[in-house]
Amino acid sequence: MRVIYDTIRHVIEMKTKQSLYGTLLFLISLFGLPSSLSAAGAFSYFIPKGTGNTDSRAWTVVGSERDHIIQAEETLLDIARSFDLGFWELKILYGELDAWIPPEGLKLNIPTTWVLPKTQHEGIVINVPEMRLYLFIKSIQMVKTYPVGIGVLDGQTPFGTFFITRKLENPTWHIPSGLREQYGGMAVIPPGPDNPLGTHWISLSREGYGIHGTDFPWGVGRLVSHGCIRLYPEDIQNLYPLVSIGMPVEIIYEPIKFGFKGKRIFVEAHQDIYHQIPDLLHYGFNQLEEKRLKERANLQIFTIALVEQKGMPIDITKDE
Repeated sequence: MRVIYDTIRHVIEMKTKQSLYGTLLFLISLFGLPSSLSAAGAFSYFIPKGTGNTDSRAWTVVGSERDHIIQAEETLLDIARSFDLGFWELKILYGELDAWIPPEGLKLNIPTTWVLPKTQHEGIVINVPEMRLYLFIKSIQMVKTYPVGIGVLDGQTPFGTFFITRKLENPTWHIPSGLREQYGGMAVIPPGPDNPLGTHWISLSREGYGIHGTDFPWGVGRLVSHGCIRLYPEDIQNLYPLVSIGMPVEIIYEPIKFGFKGKRIFVEAHQDIYHQIPDLLHYGFNQLEEKRLKERANLQIFTIALVEQKGMPIDITKDE
């Protein structure tokens, strides 16, 4: 609570020239309403300097794990959405469960912790292999994160650094000619519940691509789009007021991430969903070497994490 209090005070000081109403809307968007499980909160972080990452203040693993007891008639998709996770984030951990009829009363560990991707930590960062978006609020050293749906193998989400060019509420979708056959020959879908763009659209400087909502929430956390980035309806509404024209958007491909809590080392390994890396194990060990972490890591635990690719931060610190 102290962190939230200090952050609110700092934000208010920065926004004194704006209306109080606008400031309150910003804070609600930043932290989410207390009663909401699905709206992503904001997390503090500290990026260490130098090679080897021995700074004890380093804090690049955010969030905290939670438990959940499966209720009657709940599906894994319901549970994932209620904790602001994509479907795959739960399915990769509980692949043996029936996604539609999981056993009532079973206790699940909910993977609501994440290693921050290696970036400039500014604006929006989308890490394709983990199907997750990060919004870095650099001025107050906080980050928000949301699950996303991304492009299918034949229509991959592009990598690179872009920027936001336009924002639209209740957008009209002008269907690309190559997709019109799938929509019965329609050229345009007006705003409304059947619009695949959902309620909000954020254009990127790469023509034809954007970040938007969806009329099919169960596609979040899957390869489902033709290259755009889809968010849950509640998440796009949360993100939309926090972004601005000109904000950088970096789309990266980082299946293996290294993070720190103090002097503890963590790795988070994801599947190579776009088949970009011939040997993920070899790639992971190369990364460990380049970051000068090999002498401080438990190589057995590290190897298991790379093989299992569970998408969760795993403590690989070698204890003396």
